[in-house]
Amino acid sequence: GGWRDGVLLTQLPSLWEGGRALPRRGLHGDDKQNRPVQQIDILLSRLPTLMDGARSGGAMSEHTMQAKLITEFIGTFFLSLTVCTAAVMGAAGAMAPFAIGSTLMVMIYAGGHVSGAHYNPAVTISVFLRGACDRSDVVPYILVQVAAGAVAALVAGNLLVSDASVTALDMDPTSAVTAELLFTFALAYVILHVATSEATEGNQYYGAAIAFVVLAGALTVGGISGASFNPAVTASLLVSGALESADVWMHLVPQIAGGCIAAYAYKATTA
Repeated sequence: GGWRDGVLLTQLPSLWEGGRALPRRGLHGDDKQNRPVQQIDILLSRLPTLMDGARSGGAMSEHTMQAKLITEFIGTFFLSLTVCTAAVMGAAGAMAPFAIGSTLMVMIYAGGHVSGAHYNPAVTISVFLRGACDRSDVVPYILVQVAAGAVAALVAGNLLVSDASVTALDMDPTSAVTAELLFTFALAYVILHVATSEATEGNQYYGAAIAFVVLAGALTVGGISGASFNPAVTASLLVSGALESADVWMHLVPQIAGGCIAAYAYKATTA
């Protein structure tokens, strides 16, 4: 079974210790005959590290910055493209929240092992505050995510649904800020628990759990704030004309705040 194999492999180095005291030379004292044994010894001594990497699915640091940024761009682009096409421009009608959640889920599973699949500046900040993202990744991630959101809006409006009539969101400031704060918090809080916690490490449901938060938020407060929960998506809404520049703060402020609060809530609940 899988877990039995894992236990056996982690015990191999200690089992090998018993053989280290045995003579390693050949019959004529030739070290060359012993090289294969030495190579096996080195491999076994590294097995715990190799097993840790296999269990975690590969750490973010194992990938180049270029690979991580490309992954973040692709994931954020398709998420934002779906928001603009399905919701803002009405291509999916009442099914838009399901289209958005589905896109987010598959992109998380596709890119999670490379970049962490943040696809959201508020999430990047939250993961950084939680201590699961390198400081050097934060600014590049955010810049690429926002750029991907803007490009997605241009593609949606000029190539996919060029004849769409976009109406700007009419939001009550108090309601919109509250909605964005609550569901950005919920999104980041769930991400920290299912995608960065050692207690849930190796689970296969993290992508679905994260996507369902966005789906629930879109169905619950989509008519109140537009259900962005993501500064990169907010950039898409701005570029597409669905959000007035004077109203951007109603999204950005609560989104960043929600991500920050989620990081401290995570620490408080896992202390």
